[in-house]
Amino acid sequence: MHRQVRALLDAGHDITYVAPFTDCNVTPDPRIRAIDVPRAIGNHRGRALKAARGALRRGVEGADLLVVYDTELLSRLPRHRPTTVWDVRGEAGATPARRGLPALVRRTEARAEHRLHLILADDSYRDRFSLPHPVVPNTACVPESPPARPGRDRVVHIGHLSEAGGVAELVETARRLLPHGIRLDLIGAADAGVRPLLRDAQREGLLDWYGYVPNRHALRMAERAIAGLSFPHEVPDDRSVPAKIIDYMSRGVPVVTVPLPAAASLVERTGCGVVVPFGDVGAAVRAVLALRDDPTGAVEMGGRGHAEALAHHNWPDHAGAFVEQLEEWAAGPVTSGLEVGVLEAWHAI
Repeated sequence: MHRQVRALLDAGHDITYVAPFTDCNVTPDPRIRAIDVPRAIGNHRGRALKAARGALRRGVEGADLLVVYDTELLSRLPRHRPTTVWDVRGEAGATPARRGLPALVRRTEARAEHRLHLILADDSYRDRFSLPHPVVPNTACVPESPPARPGRDRVVHIGHLSEAGGVAELVETARRLLPHGIRLDLIGAADAGVRPLLRDAQREGLLDWYGYVPNRHALRMAERAIAGLSFPHEVPDDRSVPAKIIDYMSRGVPVVTVPLPAAASLVERTGCGVVVPFGDVGAAVRAVLALRDDPTGAVEMGGRGHAEALAHHNWPDHAGAFVEQLEEWAAGPVTSGLEVGVLEAWHAI
């Protein structure tokens, strides 16, 4: 929404966006035509999948191009549709369909790349496919000016909150940091299943949960934090960098992350943060306290992260090529054959 859709809007395209706005407590951008659907959560997914298929059928009418996300619905789009692009990103690897039926999903992906246009969110995805596909990486809008100095009394987490995203670990981290005078700011919508935990933690005074905040405002809120946290659970075959890590780097905030391969490689190579073991809240707390107690080192970490983000992960450097590629595909022959769907969101121009 904040990168691709906005770039398409700025280029003059009309956008239809299907997403679980209500379930994620999100207000749609007034410039788009929004179609609300329920979110698929856990094992109770049939209603959401059925609703998404109907919404896609309605939304695709009159569109010149359809961009879809998520492997789980690759068999649920209507057959009559415009040229279709599958945007392959990290979230696809975490769907129940991919975890439960990996062989079937691999066959579906192989069929898809011969019938659809593909965009990859990371170079590491190339070996999942036999054909070459353009890469549109996870990026941020990075300020040119040097970042603000990290503060000493606050850590932050940006992004959707879920059990698999490490909510329990975040709450426990907040509990252990509070005696040290450090609070946790959670900025993002949350799955229904974890909202009671977050509300209880907020009532207990452990943290501040702001819910959904537009990306540009969320990034400003993250500035001057001691660290930006990223604690997702381990997902096999997921070799992408969580977008929140690039967001933290863009604002000069040191990163504390679990050892997902791509995330750990980026943080260790650039020296912009600390990698802690999966589920090790104690290690996360020690990392935060070490950053607080070494403000000079924290500033240097934040500066290295900002420099890396500005040089290699700045969305304006990629937006033009992304829009041009979609416009080229929209003007070409219509793709067809395999039904393709989206769970979390899709848009059409």
